[in-house]
Amino acid sequence: MNEPGHEQQSAPGKPGEVETTGHVWDGDLREYNNPLPRWWLWSFYATVVFSLIYWLLYPAWPIAGTYTKGIAWINYEVEGESQRSHWNSRALLVRDMQTGDAAVRQREFLQVIAEADHDTVLSDTDMLAFVNSYARGIFGDFCAACHQTGGAGIIGLYPNLADDNWHWGGTIQAIEQTITRGRMGYMPPYRETFDDQQADAVAAYVLSLAGHEGGDPEQVSLGGSIFQGYEGGCYACHGREGLGLKSLGAPNLTNDIWQNIDVTGAPGHAERQALVRDLILRGVQREMPAFGDRLSPAEIRVLATYVHQLGGGL
Repeated sequence: MNEPGHEQQSAPGKPGEVETTGHVWDGDLREYNNPLPRWWLWSFYATVVFSLIYWLLYPAWPIAGTYTKGIAWINYEVEGESQRSHWNSRALLVRDMQTGDAAVRQREFLQVIAEADHDTVLSDTDMLAFVNSYARGIFGDFCAACHQTGGAGIIGLYPNLADDNWHWGGTIQAIEQTITRGRMGYMPPYRETFDDQQADAVAAYVLSLAGHEGGDPEQVSLGGSIFQGYEGGCYACHGREGLGLKSLGAPNLTNDIWQNIDVTGAPGHAERQALVRDLILRGVQREMPAFGDRLSPAEIRVLATYVHQLGGGL
């Protein structure tokens, strides 16, 4: 293609003829001088005006280590006290969460659930849908760091909430109490009480309570006498039958559900017995903090209902 040439700019001479700029390519390709559409020009002017107004009202220009704050203000509440600040997206979010239509409806539904009995909540599909939606966020903020997103927990550290094994009770009322007041799980260490032979014997007996076969019968018998006797006194918390005591958070030893050690993952009976023996010798001390001062009673009710659905029980 040839380089562009130049000719005298032409003005329209006949109706329908368009003015050219004088630029010509290949002898017959000319650049027309079409004006911009009027609607486009007015739209452009409108965006300029809009940007000027925006720069005046809202945060816009960086200056040194700060920025222009704008002249728009926003009001919101923090812990019941009115606050006023220059407009910003964070303050707007706080206000919308307090006074927005969705926030108002959310508080109203929370109040309805707080005043309803547990059976009504569990049988109402709309209430349960709200519980699952709202409490999932609370669980993610306050519980998932320990109990994991699905409530499965971590063996030896944090209890599994997705099964039906509840040391302190798995009813909604019991879960509400746990969330509100917190829990202190404690079993004293027996390293100063038992020697290795006694610890092995008690471990063998405990495994037999959970249905694990393969233990030495004489060792199991010795462990039973220690468990049931004054020397060990294990029955005081776990009961004569090993069924546990929810008022103390003492686990049921007969259901083969182990929260503190991975017994089912051990390759053989000797390894299982070693895990239980080590737990007996070192004891257990684990605390769940109270959330009564961080969550409202309605939020605790919703969260307890949600956790109960993960794996609640008696």
